[in-house]
This record gives sequence, structure tokens and C-alpha cells, in this order.
Amino acid sequence: MGELPVPTTALWGAGTQRAVLNFPISQLRLPRRFVQALGRIKAAAAKTNGDLGLLPKELVPAIVQAASEVADGQLDQHFVVDVFQTGSGTSTNMNANEVIANRAIQILGGELGSKKPVHPNDHVNFGQSSNDVIPSALHLAAASALQEALLPALGELQAALLQKATTFHDIIKTGRTHLQDATPIRLGQEFTGYAGQIERGIARAEHALSELTEIALGGTAVGTGINTHPDFPAAAAKHLSVSYGFAIRETSNHFQAQATLDNAVEASASLRTIAVSLYKIANDIRWLGSGPRAGIGEIALPEVQPGSSIMPGKVNPVICESVLMVCAKVLGNDATIGFAGTTGNFEINLMMPLVAYDLVESAELLAAVITNFTRQCITGLTATSSGPEMVERGLAICTSLAPIIGYDKAAAIAKEAAKTGETVLQVALRTTDLGEARLRAILDPALMVEPSADRVGAGAG
Repeated sequence: MGELPVPTTALWGAGTQRAVLNFPISQLRLPRRFVQALGRIKAAAAKTNGDLGLLPKELVPAIVQAASEVADGQLDQHFVVDVFQTGSGTSTNMNANEVIANRAIQILGGELGSKKPVHPNDHVNFGQSSNDVIPSALHLAAASALQEALLPALGELQAALLQKATTFHDIIKTGRTHLQDATPIRLGQEFTGYAGQIERGIARAEHALSELTEIALGGTAVGTGINTHPDFPAAAAKHLSVSYGFAIRETSNHFQAQATLDNAVEASASLRTIAVSLYKIANDIRWLGSGPRAGIGEIALPEVQPGSSIMPGKVNPVICESVLMVCAKVLGNDATIGFAGTTGNFEINLMMPLVAYDLVESAELLAAVITNFTRQCITGLTATSSGPEMVERGLAICTSLAPIIGYDKAAAIAKEAAKTGETVLQVALRTTDLGEARLRAILDPALMVEPSADRVGAGAG
């Protein structure tokens, strides 16, 4: 396409410069983890092709060094292509090829921009295509975010929730369904439920990781592997496994790996479910801490900052609110990724850079907000006396009377208590002949927080 001026300080070339001019869309650039993945892929490719005798031996060390500098973030300022570009990410792949080639030329003492002795296509991109490099980088970038950030954050949160479940075990409070009073529950049991959500979230993140550690590298243009050695994909995957510290494998079907982003869509769905779980937990905690006088107020949240510029002494559940916003963002990203996954036409998907950006962002945002939520909120939670104080006045405790006096009579007692303001015990003393001692035993909240059909059945006799 002819010559094109490139800044003298740039390591990129004409291919990248054209992309800069063609896509002045946003200030968004592909994330650090994605550039890291590109560098590691190019280093693995150079090592593999050198071992296979397909690259001149004297060029391999310089290419590997340059690619490693890309992976380590030393050359990030030279990755200048917008996220919103060609759907295959070809511009970003060429950005990496040109930067690595020019840096290798510098290392070898050559002339910048000469393409000698290292050529961006003939050497750095040898045996590869944007169509297998970009989806592979997408997978590896998101996988590293899961392995290095999200999974540890989830583990820390689960441990903190389990610790609170133990601490709060002896606190019995009123349960709630449909935002209405229900039978008693231990505060610790509620937190056991939250910990169970995160336990399953860890399994979902591990499932997402398994989807993302399968890479398309080696399929080249359309999945056939044209212009690459048959041993290249598996050998390159071994080098990448060493770089990342976890197992990375060649896809078992290169055609699906390049024609679709199904693995990324599935991984995003797992992150969406984690976000939904997290939203529930943070929102419950926000409500349980509402008040302190006109709300539920069964737990006290750590006071981390003033909550109002006009109301003195007001403290808001700001950490929980930050969690809710991240969850909303992750759900939005998932909707984008799901739609982007539908744009696979024949042998390629056309929204790979966008999916890479959103998937990595979701994983990193979740990891960051979960860590902050754990450390600034969960670990500092304390229980108040409000929950236990309200149990005796709860109307749903008459549930334990139903097997003994029948549902209708128990319901009548609950309605009478609601009307008069009395407790269920007080009304039952007036309207049944069970006696105070037996009623107190039947209405003991501590006996209502575990299975009880066998016990009440015996009592009914």
C-alpha cells in the first residue's frame, strides 16, 4: 500500500501506523494481560520454530528477548491500536510483530525499520496467523486473570465468610422470605449460605479456566494449519505452559476454535454467575446493616468514610455499593460478549478485540472488588442485638405449633398476635390448653433452626 511516515521513536511500522489512522475511535487499548499474552505467544513461537529448524538460529535469541520485553511490559507504549478495529485483531497482531521485529533488530545492531535481519511477517509471525494468535491471546489473557487474581480473591472471601458463619453461629434471628418475617434462622446459617455461593463460584471459575486454557494456536488462517509445522501447536503450548505456570493445551478441533468464540462465551457466563452470587451477598449485607435505627440493623458494617456532605454522622454501605456496580458492569460485559459470540461468520469471529477487552476486564474487576469487599467489609462485620430481640415477637414462630394444633388454629393465633401486638406465646396461652411450659418448649427458637418433624411429631402425640 505504499510508504507511510512512522514516528522516529516508534518501534511499530507502517501496518500499525495505518491502524492508528484508520481507527481513531476511543482511548481504549487492549489490556496489559493481552499484550503479555502476545509477547509470550511470539516468544513460544520463535523457540518452537527454532527447535524445528524453521527459523535461522541466530535470530531466535533476539526475537525471544524482544518478545519477552513485550510480555514483561517494557514496550507497552508501542502498543497503540484502538480496541475498536478490525474484528480479527489483525492490526494488533501486526503491532506485536512490528514491535518485536524492530526491537530484535535493535538488539542485533541493525537499522530500525529495515526489516533486516528480522522481518515482522517472515520471522516473528512465522507459522502463525492473526486468526489463531488473537483468539489464543484472548484465552491466555483471561485465563491468567482467573488463575492469578480471581481464584485467590474468591478463596479469601470464602474463608472470611466461613469464619463469620462460625462467629455468628449462636445468634438466632428472624428469617425472611418475600421480605416478610419467616421462621428463625441462625445468622451463622445465613453466612454459611453465602460461603456456599462462593464455594460454587470457585468451581465455576475453575470451569471457565478449563475453557480458556484450550488455545487455537497452530490453525493459522482458517484452522487447516497451512504454513505451519504439524508439531508446532503442541510444542508451543508446552512453552506457554512453562511461561504461565499452568497447563495450556492445543485445541482438539482447530476449526471450532477459530470459527467461534464459544469458549470465551462460556467462560463469561461463569463470571456472570459469580457476579450474580456476589450481588446477592453484598445486597443482603447492605440491607442487614440498614439503619441504624429505622432499618433492619442486625449487623454493623465497618465505618470506612462519612456518608453525607449534609447529614452529620451518616455512614453508608459504600463498599457494598461498589460491589453492586462491578456486578452490573460484569453483567453488561457478558451481554456484549454473548452478542459478540454470534458474529462468527464461516471461519472467523469478527469481534475478538472487544471480547478480549471485556472478558479480561470482567475477571480483573471481580477480583479487585472481591478482595476489597473481603478486607474492608466482611472481616469487620459484627452482629447487633436487634436480630435476637425480634425473634420472640416474630409471627412465623407459630409454624412449630401447626403440627400440634393444626394449620388453621396456628394461623388464627398469628393473626390475633398481629392484630393485638401480643406475642405468639401470649395469644397461645389464652387460646390453647397446652400450658406455658409446653408452649415455651414448642416455641423455643433454638429448636426451629434445624430439622424438627420427628420432634414435633412426638410432641403432638
